Amino acid sequence: QVQLVESGGGLVQGGGSLRLSCAASGRAFSTNFMGWFRQAPGKEREFVAAINRSTGSAWYADSVKDRFTISRDNAKNTVYLQMNRLKPEDTAVYYCAGRDSPAAGWVPQARGQYDYWGRGTQVTVSS
Repeated sequence: QVQLVESGGGLVQGGGSLRLSCAASGRAFSTNFMGWFRQAPGKEREFVAAINRSTGSAWYADSVKDRFTISRDNAKNTVYLQMNRLKPEDTAVYYCAGRDSPAAGWVPQARGQYDYWGRGTQVTVSS
């Protein structure tokens, strides 16, 4: 089992920045992919970004591309999401997710494609 704990959320003005962290414990070395999802009130949980823990290759939703950066520190079993130029529409609970199985030639971007989830951290962007 893998336990994931997010931190770093908060209230920020539009145009500002936040960095989220996701600390993994347990069998953290077993995960091949780590991802970030978010869920706004009344909306479905949506994919934000994912990273291959081995290669460092990253993928982003179009809505956050060029503003958000996902990275990992395997020595610390931690994944980060640097969020710049935040917009009010980025307001949501942000969840960290982990996937054990490798994905040859495709990127896991659906909720059901991840095995482990954190409890989330609230990000609120004011206008």
